[in-house]
Amino acid sequence: MDLTGAIRAQAIALGFDACRFADAQASPELGKRLQAWLDLGAHGDMDWMAQTADRRASPTALWPQARSVVMLGLNYGPDTDPLDALEKREQGVVSVYARHRDYHDVIKGRLKQLAAFIIKRAGGGDARVFVDTAPVMEKPLAQKAGLGWQGKHTNLVSRDFGSWLFLGAIFTDLALASDAPERDHCGSCRSCLDICPTQAFIGPYQLDARRCVSYLTIERKGPIPREFRAAIGNRIYGCDDCLAVCPWNKFAQATREAKLAARPEMEALSLAELSRLDDAAFRTLFSGSPVKRIGRARFLRNVLIAIGNSATPTLAAEAERLIRDPDPLVRGAAIWALGRLAPQRVVALHALSNSEADADVLEEWAKETQLGKK
Repeated sequence: MDLTGAIRAQAIALGFDACRFADAQASPELGKRLQAWLDLGAHGDMDWMAQTADRRASPTALWPQARSVVMLGLNYGPDTDPLDALEKREQGVVSVYARHRDYHDVIKGRLKQLAAFIIKRAGGGDARVFVDTAPVMEKPLAQKAGLGWQGKHTNLVSRDFGSWLFLGAIFTDLALASDAPERDHCGSCRSCLDICPTQAFIGPYQLDARRCVSYLTIERKGPIPREFRAAIGNRIYGCDDCLAVCPWNKFAQATREAKLAARPEMEALSLAELSRLDDAAFRTLFSGSPVKRIGRARFLRNVLIAIGNSATPTLAAEAERLIRDPDPLVRGAAIWALGRLAPQRVVALHALSNSEADADVLEEWAKETQLGKK
């Protein structure tokens, strides 16, 4: 068996679902597209994307010794339709990718094992492993290697696994035979563009992260802009709409990786119970989950947006209680949520604003009090 065949076989043995190869040559066109996107400011608060732009478009800019890239895919397909959970308004919805153990932990160890196998099998050489924690543009590299193509929603689409592939990369200084790139199979379909709840797509293949629910609920540190709150619905961490609606998911399969199977408690998250989490309980519930990294305040901000959208009057008491939370991010979201469910209570509680020092929270008081009086 040749080297690439041996690598592919070992990757499957380690639990990966796909393994393909590409050269490490830079793509000037990719660099131009990235810079144009950054110039629009569409990356929002993700300043690190602009700071590392020169290294993103070229594997050799990140590691000059790189000659080849091994791209790995791990299927995390759900066993139910993620869109069904959006109808359960008293429950919070977490994106499929975060309903189980953090994929970084699952993939990185296997990448290291495969890198060690490659060097041993080749009789020398060097390698570096990456899984979404370095300035690597995994999706264009995955398309170049033939794993799939970047769909109109900018995510990778596979003819074998639909929209549900985690990606990992191994850069090596070995010269490995490249696979043929995958061509675009989106055709005239607009399903992913049209379903976006916040209309985050500038056009096909162009995402304005500042409008994206995943960005707003995960990356954004401050209050979520009021114009997007109603559209967020009960999504409390990420969004799967554009992924779930892709017609290529007819070929998708539920993950065979036990560590990526959804934890039962992550599929029925009561908004009332989530709103009562203190910091210790938050950390315990989301131990080993990507959700943990945003912290309690941002998470409760999201929960309160969902409460405000729930049309469930009994949840007003949870919002009212959190108006007195120590964190201003939580207090501001609580005022908005209470204003949606019980606007007269906001007016009655307005005196609490006299001791408020945070400008964002004061703005919430002013707007919700005014609305409550109408």
